[in-house]
Amino acid sequence: MEIVVRIFLIIASLILIASILLQSGKSAGLSGEIAGGAESIWGRNKGRSFEGKLEKATTISAIIFVIASLILVAIQ
Repeated sequence: MEIVVRIFLIIASLILIASILLQSGKSAGLSGEIAGGAESIWGRNKGRSFEGKLEKATTISAIIFVIASLILVAIQ
């Protein structure tokens, strides 16, 4: 059981690191938003964009990371 939880923890941490590093800063695309790219940022297509997928991957991997960490502490 401990090995399975450690594997989930390692996978979640790698996905979390990668998804955070791949995200651009909030001020990086400001000129693109002003020029008309705001629809993909604020509109209904946000979840389908690459940034939206990265946000979802970050959230899910962070939740899995915290849960796996708590389970691993409880096991030991």
